[in-house]
Amino acid sequence: MSANADFTRVFEKLKAVLEPFARKMTVKADTADTYYLDGHYSEKWEKELFFGSVQIKKNYVSLYLMPVYMYPDLLKGISPELKKHMQGKSCFNFKKVAPELFDELAELAKRGSDRFQKET
Repeated sequence: MSANADFTRVFEKLKAVLEPFARKMTVKADTADTYYLDGHYSEKWEKELFFGSVQIKKNYVSLYLMPVYMYPDLLKGISPELKKHMQGKSCFNFKKVAPELFDELAELAKRGSDRFQKET
């Protein structure tokens, strides 16, 4: 299977991590290589806040999850395997589908969404 086909599968699986939150947020982009969610309007910040996105890049597929940047304590207890996929403070990069790690990301996104909705 080509890298591009692998990346498409990875993208679809990571997009599925974010899709459950779309009904309470604004989908800013939903294309073949980008899925982007903004949260609700924040009185505190006086704008809609970026929640997360998935993007196919040249060498990997990235999932950005802003709540882990805003609330770094959400990362306490993540597996060393997931930590290896982190780049920066809120980005996770993958080249292949990793079901266990994607399940862990889904739980992290759920905790992040709950906190994001409550505190922004």
